[in-house]
Amino acid sequence: MTRIAAGADHAGVELKDALVAHLRELGHEVIDCGTHGPDRVDYPDYGEAVARKVAGGEAELGLCVCGSGIGIAMAANKVPGVRAATVHDVTSARLTRQHNDANVICLGERLIGAEPAKEALDAFLASSFEQGRHTARVAKIDALLPGTPRP
Repeated sequence: MTRIAAGADHAGVELKDALVAHLRELGHEVIDCGTHGPDRVDYPDYGEAVARKVAGGEAELGLCVCGSGIGIAMAANKVPGVRAATVHDVTSARLTRQHNDANVICLGERLIGAEPAKEALDAFLASSFEQGRHTARVAKIDALLPGTPRP
């Protein structure tokens, strides 16, 4: 099974906890980077924590949750080697893996229910990068990092 790092701020902790339980029921290993309660915390801290686990090879994929899924994705995407995508349904989850080689899925607890989130997460995990015409595009995304030569 897959090793997945998961993290959320206070606005996403309930959905994160439900998704972590779902992943564990499926047999995945989960590294829970927090938060673990309703007290206000800052989403960049948890987006970074998940992203560093993925970029460092401690986790194969990442799961981030905040209120909208947007801010935590922005934070995660600042870590070199991470391609985090905010998704809202099965189709966007599948396509971001197939076309963008995303390695972190981001969800918004205020925008998606637990069951559609589980379905999106399952689609993300079941999909893989199609390569082909998408390979050069992903290379261009990665090359946007400072100091990286453009293909």
